[in-house]
Amino acid sequence: MRIGEVELGEKPLFLAPMEDVTDPSFRYVCKQFGADVMYTEFINADGLIRDAGSSVAKLNIYDYERPIGIQLYGHIIESMVEAARIATACRPDIIDINFGCPVKKIANRGAGAGMLRNINAMVEMTKRIVEATSIPVTVKTRLGWDDESKNIVEIAERLQDVGIKAITIHGRTRAQLYKGKADWTLIGAVKANPRITIPVIGNGDIDGPVIAGEMFEKHGVDGIMVGRASFGRPWIFREIKHYLSTGQLMEPLTASQKVEIAKLHFQKSLEVKGHKTGILEMRRHFSAYFKGLPNFKEIRLKLLTSTEPEVIEGLLELIRSTYGDFVADGSINPSPWADSAD
Repeated sequence: MRIGEVELGEKPLFLAPMEDVTDPSFRYVCKQFGADVMYTEFINADGLIRDAGSSVAKLNIYDYERPIGIQLYGHIIESMVEAARIATACRPDIIDINFGCPVKKIANRGAGAGMLRNINAMVEMTKRIVEATSIPVTVKTRLGWDDESKNIVEIAERLQDVGIKAITIHGRTRAQLYKGKADWTLIGAVKANPRITIPVIGNGDIDGPVIAGEMFEKHGVDGIMVGRASFGRPWIFREIKHYLSTGQLMEPLTASQKVEIAKLHFQKSLEVKGHKTGILEMRRHFSAYFKGLPNFKEIRLKLLTSTEPEVIEGLLELIRSTYGDFVADGSINPSPWADSAD
């Protein structure tokens, strides 16, 4: 599979852009476990062109992350075009347009999945962005706005015609948000469409190796994007790759092994964000890493309130010594921060 000149090999795995989750420290850990393509947190085009600090900070990418994409969202064509020019200067491998975020405050003003109510504007915006950058442009979107407008086959054709190099499709409508089961049949229909020559990446409900294997096999997608299931489980990429290559499931991680991963993530967070922000932003991850440990409330509370790195390191070692080879249930922890996730 290729996106423009970016060679990705067979059956690549993508880390979905997730607000307040896929920062550089989380991306670093996911890369260690085999994520083939990653994206920044999604970036507000209006904020970027106003030089808003929170938006500009999300442009920070590192060579070891490559191939990596910068994802933009907005509802004003001129702002999105200018944001694409700014993003181009950061030399990502991909510029991705978010036409899929269902969050009310974004979609209701016409950005994200809100663009699904105005396909002509979606196509025109995409065309203008493709013309404004030398970086391959991709799109992430949904099946349609609601059950009465599942027009993703037409949308994919029109977006391909204006120059996108790949499309990621989440198997729900905007009206569904994250409810119900993702419907991959229309994703498969896009891939089977003889008019479609660009790669098709499937997204939605990929919560483990078996379902990933089934979706590759059943629907013939070129790649799969993992979102919420990676939160608290960045090793899911290694699990999927192991299953695809051997047909066997890996042994679940022990508490001790998760401590090692949490420590790696924590140290990277401190390095990238500094002590105060690095600690604050790790708290949600600590809760997810150790979900399912019995009698964990007291240690969890200390992890979520401690403000000194040395204390937190000590608590992580306490988890190791207390729980050792214990294996938690490994269930997904749905993330309220995963605004742009699968």
